[in-house]
Amino acid sequence: MEYRMLGLTDLKVSVLCLGTMQFGWTADEALSLRVLDVAYEAGINFIDTADIYSRWADGNPGGVSERIVGKWLKESGIPREKIILATKVRGNMGGGSEDEGLSRTHIMKSVENSLRRLQTDFIDLYQAHWPDDKTPIEETLRAFDELVKQGKVRYVGASNYAAWQLMQALWTSDRERLARFDSLQPHYNLVHRAEFERELAAVCKAYKIGVIPYSPLAGGFLTGKYRRNLVPHSARVGGVRRYFKEKNWDLLNQMDGLAKEKDANLTQVALAWLLADPLITSPIIGANSPEQLKDSLGAVDFRLTLAEKELLDKKTVWEDIEEE
Repeated sequence: MEYRMLGLTDLKVSVLCLGTMQFGWTADEALSLRVLDVAYEAGINFIDTADIYSRWADGNPGGVSERIVGKWLKESGIPREKIILATKVRGNMGGGSEDEGLSRTHIMKSVENSLRRLQTDFIDLYQAHWPDDKTPIEETLRAFDELVKQGKVRYVGASNYAAWQLMQALWTSDRERLARFDSLQPHYNLVHRAEFERELAAVCKAYKIGVIPYSPLAGGFLTGKYRRNLVPHSARVGGVRRYFKEKNWDLLNQMDGLAKEKDANLTQVALAWLLADPLITSPIIGANSPEQLKDSLGAVDFRLTLAEKELLDKKTVWEDIEEE
């Protein structure tokens, strides 16, 4: 599998990143461990998780995904330096309103808990899961900077930040000489483009920030799982209904044609569209089974021509007034 720089100085990551939000939710521990094995054997060295995964599931207290990843790291025998491990901080871990946010207190407590669950001495990429308007950005960045200097964290990144928030953070880091956000994890895919492309893309390009988009398959919509007259039961269907629009059904038909021509599937077409953009470092793919993962892995050797990418671009073009 190919590797790409993450917009950092020395992290070479696989072109696809394994997301673990489903671990402890739609994939139990045994299945999750199998997915991790298959991913690594296929060449994926970049794993993304978060402390709150998957606290929303019944009986899940949070931290379960990190614990599963940590168990795999410990039992697999894979040298730690072979894995690029990313996790996140911000969400409520069940300790009341004070047990969340990006304050120094919460960050310092949370990183120790994440390190323990992950069974590691350091985190390669520690990310602010989303902004915290109750905490000054300088306080957040000073805490991250301290963790970098301590060696507990190698790099820091942001997720779900607006362009102005990302610029505010970059400016503060530059002014105060603090560790900066070197990566961005935005919501970005063929049917959800405006949020990233409107302003964030330009910031990431100008400041050489690695881009690791989540939901590259739009919650399963871009796999063809959902059709005009077919809406199967799914844990994610509530979030996917936003894409049930005529133009998006037409898009799936167009993707069907491309996939058939190239002996591929819709998943691979959707991921190939992202990988055709040099700004994208590593889309985050999730899988509930090894079989599902293998569908996504096929995108590594699949390429769209310039004309094919432009065709998909036109099919999903957004307007300035559009709200996604």
